[in-house]
Amino acid sequence: MTFSVLEGLRKFNIPYDFEIASIYQYYAKWIREGKLPVNSDWNKDLKLKFTVQDPCQIIRKSYGDPVAEDLRFVAKSLVGEENLIEMWPNRSNNFCCGGGGGFLQSGYTEARHAYGKIKFDQIVATGADYCIAACHNCHAQIHDIAHHFEGKYMTVHLWTLIGLSLGILGPNEREYLGDELKEINMPEE
Repeated sequence: MTFSVLEGLRKFNIPYDFEIASIYQYYAKWIREGKLPVNSDWNKDLKLKFTVQDPCQIIRKSYGDPVAEDLRFVAKSLVGEENLIEMWPNRSNNFCCGGGGGFLQSGYTEARHAYGKIKFDQIVATGADYCIAACHNCHAQIHDIAHHFEGKYMTVHLWTLIGLSLGILGPNEREYLGDELKEINMPEE
């Protein structure tokens, strides 16, 4: 959606006087300012390993490496710097997951899996327990290819980790998580 807005404004030469920014930029800003008081304390003993997917539309096609760095700052704030393992290549050079641009909903499942195999192999090579996917299409595709290729990693939304860190993630929002995360920072009733 962000890329579509940016490209539409450019293509049709629509004047505007506001900033179009990624939510990752805001998360990073709010964490730095103390307005979003997340931390990685919940993962100190667990030492779960995470890797992060760079969404094509936001990183490669729109904002580039500066926003990729914001995404990593947020991820490290949530899971611990020592627990984030980079895929290679990464940032603006990261591979597409194979699910974006409508491909996820296109019905070409075999082709999507074939393209997604590159991302699957890239994630598996990190040895991470979880892949953080901040984009909904990436999340659905990365989860699907893990299931299809019988991968051992789990997929998690960035906002899920934010909610988990803040202790506001409800029980129904934990159903897709691995057992090791289902009870972490459970809100009091």
